[in-house]
Amino acid sequence: MNGNDRTLITQRLVATPCQPQDREHFTRLERDHEVMRFLNGGAVDDETASNEDTPFLRPRGIERDVWTLRRRAGGGFVGWISLIPGDEDSAELGYRLCRSAWGQGFATEMSRVVVDWGFAHAGYARITAQTMAVNRGSRRVLEKIGMRLLRTEFVAYANPIAGSEQGEAFYEMSHDAWAAARAT
Repeated sequence: MNGNDRTLITQRLVATPCQPQDREHFTRLERDHEVMRFLNGGAVDDETASNEDTPFLRPRGIERDVWTLRRRAGGGFVGWISLIPGDEDSAELGYRLCRSAWGQGFATEMSRVVVDWGFAHAGYARITAQTMAVNRGSRRVLEKIGMRLLRTEFVAYANPIAGSEQGEAFYEMSHDAWAAARAT
């Protein structure tokens, strides 16, 4: 972390609080069918969709708990990551990356840093995450950073997307588990 400005830095990435000028990049992510397949079943039509109807829609660039991810070398846009407060002592981890950034360990790299920040600086007692059970990539990321699977829920959606029949996987990490893992 860099001072009080909430900038997070890894070996390959820089995460800065999102800004309104990031909206164009966020919109491009949502218009990519593959990026959105586990959230919406495909690309989002931003002209007709609203946050009320689809709460997973991109950040607007004004959210306090969302960081924009860029490569340290060259500053290229990679995606975004968030740690959204839940109840008084928890937050939910979320992220979305450009396809060109998939398979390079960026989600794992920055998720570790954001989780560390959440426990060490924000003082959360637990951090949660959820993904479709069929989303093996995101599940691997959550497991690599030390989150444990709590449960899988099966929901009957009015407009199910491919893979939803396998359920939603819910993950969690407690502050105590995080501290114990850091001590080893």
